[in-house]
Order: sequence, then structure tokens, then C-alpha cells
Amino acid sequence: MSPTRFASEHRWIYVGAIVILLGLVITGLIRYGSYARSAETSRKADQLSEELVRAGYSAPDKETTEALLGTDGGQVCEAPGNALKKALHRTHQLSNGATGPGMRPVIADTKAVQVERIVLQVYCPAQVDEFDRAVEDLETDETVRR
Repeated sequence: MSPTRFASEHRWIYVGAIVILLGLVITGLIRYGSYARSAETSRKADQLSEELVRAGYSAPDKETTEALLGTDGGQVCEAPGNALKKALHRTHQLSNGATGPGMRPVIADTKAVQVERIVLQVYCPAQVDEFDRAVEDLETDETVRR
């Protein structure tokens, strides 16, 4: 049996080995990318916990923080001062909880606004000024019993 005939008969072995090697390389690159993201996510979650504790709040669950905020702050950092979010703050999130004609805005607790500002400082510091402008006329007070 000549060497060229042997190679041509077993070509599928070479092709299979190349496909497996390429699959391993791609899997390695994907796993490395997710590891780098999870390290960044963990670092930011730790930083947020430290900042909240320093401000006098309790530290949130690290796994929940990582899942919700990731590396970029998720929903919290998506234009925190735009008109829709401002309206939502004033009607839904800072309301008495009723629906229909009974729904009305309430005075927000100061800590709710402070905590969101801390989250913005950690995850998207460039948007803190926009947030401050959006809530500067929001009436807050100590409304939740401690």
C-alpha cells in the first residue's frame, strides 16, 4: 500500500482531527471571554457592596447583584435621566401602589434616590450628572421607618 493511497483513504481522520481542534480552540476562547466578564462582574459587585456599606446601607447579595447589573449596570445605566424614566419614577415606582383614579405620587424616601446614585457611581459614573439633574426637583424625605 502506497503512502498516498493510505493518506487518501484515511482523509476523514485528518478532517475530523482538524474539526475537533478548531472546536476546542473556539470553546477555549468563549470560556476565557466569559471568565474575564465574570471577574469584572464580581469586582464591580464587591465595589458596590463596599460603597453601600460605607454609606450606611446593608450589602446586597453578591450573586443577585452580579446577575442584575453585570459589568455595565444593566437597566440602571440606560439613560437614567430620560423623560420616560423620570415619569416612571413619579408615577409607578414612587406612588402609593393604587391603580386607576386612586393612584397618586408620594414623597419618595431619600435613601431610594441615594442608593440609585451609588449604583450609578460604580457602574456608569458618566451618567451621575444626568441622574442628578433628573431628580433635583424630586421631593424626598425620610418616609420609611428604620
